Amino acid sequence: MSRRTQVGIVGAGPAGLMLSHLLHLHGIESVVLEARGRQYVEERVRAGVLEQGTVDLLIETGVGERMKREGLVHHGIELRFGGRGHRIDLSELTGGKAVTIYAQHEVIKDLIAARLAAGGQIVFEAEDVSGDNFDSSAPTIQFRKDGTVNELRCDFIAGCDGFHGVCRPTVPADALTMYDRIYPFAWLGILAEARPSSEELIYAYHERGFALQSMRSPSITRLYLQCAPDEQVETWPDRKIWDELEKRFATVDGWKLNQGPIVQKGITPMRSFVVEPMQFGSLFLAGDAAHIVPPTGAKGLNLAVSDVHYLARALVEYYRGGSMAALDAYSSAALRRVWASVRISWYLTMLLHLFPGASDFDLRAQEYELEYLRSSTHAQIALAEQYAGLPLS
Repeated sequence: MSRRTQVGIVGAGPAGLMLSHLLHLHGIESVVLEARGRQYVEERVRAGVLEQGTVDLLIETGVGERMKREGLVHHGIELRFGGRGHRIDLSELTGGKAVTIYAQHEVIKDLIAARLAAGGQIVFEAEDVSGDNFDSSAPTIQFRKDGTVNELRCDFIAGCDGFHGVCRPTVPADALTMYDRIYPFAWLGILAEARPSSEELIYAYHERGFALQSMRSPSITRLYLQCAPDEQVETWPDRKIWDELEKRFATVDGWKLNQGPIVQKGITPMRSFVVEPMQFGSLFLAGDAAHIVPPTGAKGLNLAVSDVHYLARALVEYYRGGSMAALDAYSSAALRRVWASVRISWYLTMLLHLFPGASDFDLRAQEYELEYLRSSTHAQIALAEQYAGLPLS
């Protein structure tokens, strides 16, 4: 079975769905292909710290109403080290910017609902997806659905199918340059039925390793512990997790961590990855298909949104006037913001984690970098403007 669309989108994550939504607002047709079922996609738990620009774009394009009702707006974050907390006032330092806690799978639900309500085409459980003719003006996507082989003929293809997706590997190896960094630790993450112990995120540097307190709602806490990259969840019973968290968050004034039943555990590896360029012929990569950042900076979803902001704008320019200029410049435009986010994620990761084999010199320099950040308004402004999010130009 063969059919045609203007833009074929592989992947129903935040990049693919947001791109489809943005194109729809300008009358451009797309079809989204997703290997998983709708329930899996809507329940797949990921981070949910939204930059100001992401929040603004969701609201401006009509998919932010539930986020405005249910999202938790944070005007600052806390850095904790030496047994004391030090607040970074994001709003004061950036002229009013904030971040919003709203889980990625909730963003996904909102985007899916909006696309389906508008008659958007999302093919869930699309099997054996593959692409062809990326270096031509008539690229195609093949997939199987309910036992039937389908071909989707497109003007352009957006590879929004994640780090392990099928799109990037189809590009000739010599056409791409990979930049990769594997960190020598991982995060043990939990969801707990406990009221968050702080109204804002806490990033803790400790001699036993990094810890982070976040939240999903006023009654659900999200917590992370630095651990070895080969750790197994089974070696971390609940009591051991809470004991370790208590130690890493401890303060000289006896701060207490709210505890409750742990309902989810998982190990997250830590890596930085960027591919250049983010396009090849008629194929354009976006989101995790093009880059991965360690979750320290909370940039993954936000980068997916910024990528497709640039890509949608370029596609609109093409369909309105036939100009390829913005599409040809998509990769360079997107990568400027990608590398800015990679840098702040790398900086926070290097600043807050305990590195195996670190010397006394390394540790002392790390401590004084934290002290400089605490005492310097200029350093805090630089952190705040990047954490709350650089503008979507």
